[in-house]
Parts: sequence; C-alpha cells; structure tokens
Amino acid sequence: MSNVNAGNITKGNYIIFKGAPVQVNKTEFMSPGKGSPVMRIKFKNIQTGSAGEYTYKTSEQVEIAEVSKKEMQYLYRDGNELVFMDPKSYDQASVPVALVEKLGYLIPNLKCWVVWYKEKAIGVVLPSHVTMKVIESPNEVAGNRINAPKKTVKLETGVEAQVPLFIKVGESITLDTETDAYLSRVQ
Repeated sequence: MSNVNAGNITKGNYIIFKGAPVQVNKTEFMSPGKGSPVMRIKFKNIQTGSAGEYTYKTSEQVEIAEVSKKEMQYLYRDGNELVFMDPKSYDQASVPVALVEKLGYLIPNLKCWVVWYKEKAIGVVLPSHVTMKVIESPNEVAGNRINAPKKTVKLETGVEAQVPLFIKVGESITLDTETDAYLSRVQ
C-alpha cells in the first residue's frame, strides 16, 4: 500500500480510514491565519455505505487503498444489488445499491467502470455523458421566452431533468452525469 500527503487527497480517491476503505466525496483545503493548514474530507465507507468526515493536517501521511477499475456492462437490478457483466469474459458481478450514487442514470447495457477492492466490487463510475429518452414533457407556455427558459421532463428511468422548451416526448437527450445538466438533443 502506498501513502500520500493529506494535502494531495482529491475527490474520487480511495483511502484507508481507521482500517476501512473509504471513497472521498469532497475535499476542502483550509489555511487558517494561525497554525498549520488542514484538509477537511467528506467520505463514504465502501463496506458499510455510511458517510463521515475528518480533518487531516496537510503534512500527515494517508494510506491509499489499492483499487482497480474494470469496464463492465450494466444488466439489471436484483433486489438490493445491481448486476454487471464483463463483455469480454461474460463474468458477472454484483454491487450493493447503497454504494452507487445516481441510480437513475443506469439503463440496461450501459458501459460503466466497476471499482474493485480486494477482489470485491465496491462501486460504479458512470460515463461522463448518458443518452436517455424523454417519456413525459409538459407543453410549452406561450410568452415564456426570456433567458433561455427550461422545463422539467421525465426520462425513461424516472429521473427528472431541466431541458430547453423545444424537447418533446419520444426524443432522446444527452445529460452530464456529474452535474445533471442537459447537453444536447440526439437526432
């Protein structure tokens, strides 16, 4: 296992906290007028799904968890687990639902990166963009045309998104999975 200075921890890193692997969800560097600078992190325990936060001095050494990523295809949800398949070897792996954020972007056959720790699937990294079909959309309101107006539509997985007024039911749109922002209409 390798170590890194706490000041170099970034969002998305996997570290060992009190003997358990955690995923860093947010980092905040603080340099008070007096004393040494600190790095405040918010994390999610990848074994239990519980969240927490901790403050490190930036000079402290933090152990990095040895994780690997493997491209897999999402198949289906089985109770409290999501099932993925390796398209090359056809091996299947299950990931607990509690460890996956933004479930609404998982559509069948979507290629994702499954994160592994000690031969166990512990999380999913979604692609940066995903294309989904609009299933519900309110009609446009006449006169509402100032400052690029938006409307809320419902997508095939039940997720709601803010899109331009010209989007209609049955059209496919591309969304950014990180910010939930509308990117484009798919022709």
